[in-house]
Amino acid sequence: MARRVRIENHTRGTTIADKARIARTLRDRTVGLLGTSGLEPASGLLIERAPSIHMFFMRFAIDVIFVDAALHVTRVVEGLRPWRVVWSARGGRDCVELPVGAIASSQTQVGDELALVDPDEC
Repeated sequence: MARRVRIENHTRGTTIADKARIARTLRDRTVGLLGTSGLEPASGLLIERAPSIHMFFMRFAIDVIFVDAALHVTRVVEGLRPWRVVWSARGGRDCVELPVGAIASSQTQVGDELALVDPDEC
């Protein structure tokens, strides 16, 4: 089973996702959210080593946050629709895929510092 974490925005003092799955393996990173019909509220998918993403064959829009190795936000994309591509998030290493509205509700902006928290430590 994939590791789950809570993603917090330390800069804003907000929670981005209460239960986010981490995609580390090649298979998990390749499949991502394909085959799902949506994301539950407060959930997400952190894809490691994904400085760009595509939405081919996706059935729903998502919010996306790109972060560098230190979890500083390098780019935010709200309401990314199916069949779109984000070719580059300059300085980004990983991405967080979230339900639409998660970026606005957490007030996340470029430059913010995120943190991954083990849900058992909460």
